[in-house]
Amino acid sequence: MTVTVSAMFIPVHDPDAALGFYRDALGLEVRNDVAAHGFRWVTVAPPEQEVDIVLFQPHGGRSQAEGDALLSLVTQGSLQAAIFATADLDTTFEKVRASGAEVLQEPADQPWGVRDCAFRDPSGNLVRVQQAP
Repeated sequence: MTVTVSAMFIPVHDPDAALGFYRDALGLEVRNDVAAHGFRWVTVAPPEQEVDIVLFQPHGGRSQAEGDALLSLVTQGSLQAAIFATADLDTTFEKVRASGAEVLQEPADQPWGVRDCAFRDPSGNLVRVQQAP
């Protein structure tokens, strides 16, 4: 039996700002952009990978209290969104840094064997990018 990742969800408070990071800085493609009931979710993905990354607003489909709690965690930077891999970490790092993203860590070798860097997306989520093997 093989299990693969089909979709993942990243909470964002501003879909347009999130697109500036995930689409424009990281180079993901937009696969879907839906607005309904006053909320919006955008699906992005690496161009050659069959996985959907859904950027969603915390209050969409949740109670006010649940949405507030999730939004609070996001904006405090308490959530890790994703770890991406790239064939050229240094070039990717410079492109994302040039976008104005908050840099948390410049490219560095980690004790667990990867070389990576870290940013916060516009909503506060921790996003890491590692050198692909």
